[in-house]
Amino acid sequence: MTITDVHGRDLRYFLAVAEELHFTRAAERLYVSQPALSKQIRALERQLGAPLFDRGGRGVSLTSVGTALLPHARAVLDAWEEGHGAVRRAREASECTLVVGMSTSPGRGGLLPAIRSRFTGVRPEARLRLRQVGWEDPTAGLVDGSSDVAFVWLPLAGADRFRWVVVATEPRLVALPESHPLADRDVLDFAELLDEPFLALPGTGPELRDHWLAVEARGGRAPVVGAEIATADETYEALVGGLGICLVAAGNAPLLTRGGVVTRPVRGVAPSRFALAWRAADPRPLVHDYARATAEVVSREA
Repeated sequence: MTITDVHGRDLRYFLAVAEELHFTRAAERLYVSQPALSKQIRALERQLGAPLFDRGGRGVSLTSVGTALLPHARAVLDAWEEGHGAVRRAREASECTLVVGMSTSPGRGGLLPAIRSRFTGVRPEARLRLRQVGWEDPTAGLVDGSSDVAFVWLPLAGADRFRWVVVATEPRLVALPESHPLADRDVLDFAELLDEPFLALPGTGPELRDHWLAVEARGGRAPVVGAEIATADETYEALVGGLGICLVAAGNAPLLTRGGVVTRPVRGVAPSRFALAWRAADPRPLVHDYARATAEVVSREA
């Protein structure tokens, strides 16, 4: 066996288990399944020709071989992180591009142009690239690194991994087809909607899915899901098709009220929060300058 047989992923998996001394917690930390993690560790042990962990009835502990490997695994991963950071900084210095992800256009009274103007006033050399991300990714590209900052709806899964600036707090309205028996009401109580089929976001973002189903306002009653939607167009078609109703932020209501759909105020649900978010561990000045520009614009408008 040569050193090239072992990949950085193998060392990251080993290090997570060594630090947690618990396969399930390590798998959650790595966002992988516990069986996949166990399989990868056993493959690494076969490559090294020795067990790295004792898996006894009283828990997981490092073997003497695992203890010997631990500081070297940390050193290799730390060196790789330093190298990766150096490459990233060199690339940014030459390109100076910031990728702004969004699953919903910020719109909202010229917010995006105002942020761009303030940001480029500080960073005239910077280039902004906007990218639309599907609703399957509630972080709009932050988790996989395809976006540097992103306009997202709160709450975010793994909130400790992100920082954000709230750019808009808006009431949640209910969107219904015009033919719905409740569509002629001026205001609705959420309690009246508990038995209605609701349109739900993809299950890849359970926190956000629950938010738009208003699970917190249902008193423990499970929502009835009429259909799953992943775009504004799918939502509109599902509404006019009578598959269900949905909650929508006031600023996004024009995306759905194109004909055949109405929105109404609804009592009994908290407002929604729209935010600019970035990764908590991201040290790049370009990211923090954009976040600062956003906070200044929001503060000025407030």
